[in-house]
Amino acid sequence: MSAAALPAALGGVLRRRPLGGGDVGSSEEVHLADGRRVFVKRYAQEGGAGMVASEAAGLRWLGEVDGAPPVPEVVVAEGDVLALELLDVAGSVRAGAGLAELGRGLARLHAAGAEAFGVVPDGAEPHLGSLRVPVRPTSSFASFWAEQRVLPLLRTTVDAGGIAPRDAAAVEAAAARAEELLGPPEPPARCHGDLWWGNVVRTRDGTTWLLDPNAHGGHREADLALLDLFGGVPSSLLAGYEEVSPLADGWADRVGLHQLPPLLSHAARFGGAYGPAAGDAARRA
Repeated sequence: MSAAALPAALGGVLRRRPLGGGDVGSSEEVHLADGRRVFVKRYAQEGGAGMVASEAAGLRWLGEVDGAPPVPEVVVAEGDVLALELLDVAGSVRAGAGLAELGRGLARLHAAGAEAFGVVPDGAEPHLGSLRVPVRPTSSFASFWAEQRVLPLLRTTVDAGGIAPRDAAAVEAAAARAEELLGPPEPPARCHGDLWWGNVVRTRDGTTWLLDPNAHGGHREADLALLDLFGGVPSSLLAGYEEVSPLADGWADRVGLHQLPPLLSHAARFGGAYGPAAGDAARRA
């Protein structure tokens, strides 16, 4: 990426340092002539401009909420290039102080709400990682979960050979019982949407930040379930969350259901153990 042109809106560039990349693009640290340092990433795949617009819109939407964990400022979003304020990251978020406040902040974020399940911020496109998913905003979370997340992702995973027939049948059976299994009705929450621990960082001043959202109107339990899937949810974080907004009875029994969409997304893209894990989560329901 270091040889590629940067948007003129960034102004003069003093130097650039490649930082590597993930499964959708590459990134670098850029020092600007006006003294700012920015984190720049380029989405190299087809549809990169849509991914940039979606992330920028999601960051701005999450950043509107007072008392929520902060998100980086969007400096430039142009074509397939996104430039954000560069954070001075240090240390693990899953250890030490600040987890209770993170829980309180997530509760405030979720309580800010959304117009419907499946709604995305203006300018964003619905997606799960690099997978596009169909979305029709709805007032029913069970319908959104089953018809617009689980079953479309299951079809994609089956087509990719990422799940065995026995596990696929278990997922279908869980989707058919969505109304029964997903707990009491809740209003749409303002969700980060990709809240695994790699997207939660702490800066040297002790502030905890959220990165790389797939922001949408969703169920608050789904954000917590994703944290649990990739590292667990510390008790101090849950205690802080419930100080602000107690979770509904039985929420822990629904964690596996909320983990089905990310498990299926990973099974479709990477295969491996994710397909069996999806089947196990569905059978536990």
